Amino acid sequence: MPDPASDVTDGRPVTLDRRDGPYGEIVLRRRRDTGSDPSTSSAGDIHEIIANGTFLMDTSDGRSERLLIDAAQAALTPDRRDGRPAVLIGGLGVAFSLAHAAADTRGGRIVVAEREQAVIDWHHEGPLARISGAALADPRTVILHTDLVEYVRTATDRYDALCLDIDNGPGWTVTDDNANLYTPDGLAACLKRLNPGGVLAVWSAQPCAAFGEALRNAGFTGVTTEEIHVARGVPDVVHLAIRPA
Repeated sequence: MPDPASDVTDGRPVTLDRRDGPYGEIVLRRRRDTGSDPSTSSAGDIHEIIANGTFLMDTSDGRSERLLIDAAQAALTPDRRDGRPAVLIGGLGVAFSLAHAAADTRGGRIVVAEREQAVIDWHHEGPLARISGAALADPRTVILHTDLVEYVRTATDRYDALCLDIDNGPGWTVTDDNANLYTPDGLAACLKRLNPGGVLAVWSAQPCAAFGEALRNAGFTGVTTEEIHVARGVPDVVHLAIRPA
C-alpha cells in the first residue's frame, strides 16, 4: 500500500490509498492528532475512511461502535445471550465493532459483510490491522466480501444479532442503493435474518423518529434508541428492535 515517506505534523490528512470501485471512490487517509486517545490510535495517528467524498468514520473514538455491539447483546434474552449468539456485522469499517465482539469469548460466530475490497485489504495488509488483527485471527470470525443489502435479502443463515453500520443513518446513506435497507422490504429482509428473539441494531449519526416507526411497521417489537453523546452536535444513536419470539 502506498504510504508517503513524509509524516504529518500540522494536522492535515495524507492520503494513504485511493481506489475507484463499483460503488465509487473509497479513500484511506491518515492525520496526526497529538490529543488522541492512545487506546484507539497509534502514536497520534488517526486513520479516516472517506467514501465518495463523504466522511464515514475514523479511529479517534470507538465508543459508538462498541455501544452498537453492547446494546445489541444487552437486548438479547438471557437464553440467547448465554447460548453463544451468532452476530452479523455490516460493514467492516475501522473494525471497532468486530474487535469488540471478538473480545467477548462467550459469543459465537461473527460474520462481517463488507462490500469494499479496499477496506478488507486495509485490515489484512494495511494500518488498520492494529485494530482488527486479533479479531481476524479468531476462528469465530468470517469476513464476507459482499454487499450487506443484497446479503440480507438473499442469504439463508440466521443470526441472534444484526449490528449494522454502513451509513451515517437511515436518512444519510453512503450510496443511493443503501437506502433499500431502510425500506419496508429491506427491514422485512432483516427480520428474516434474525432468529426469534434476535436483535437488530442500527447505528446513526443522529436520531430518526421516523425510522423507529418504520421498524414497528415491519413487525419488530421493543423498538428503542440508545444515545451516545459526542463533543459537538447532536448525539450519535443506536436504534434497537427485536424480532418477536
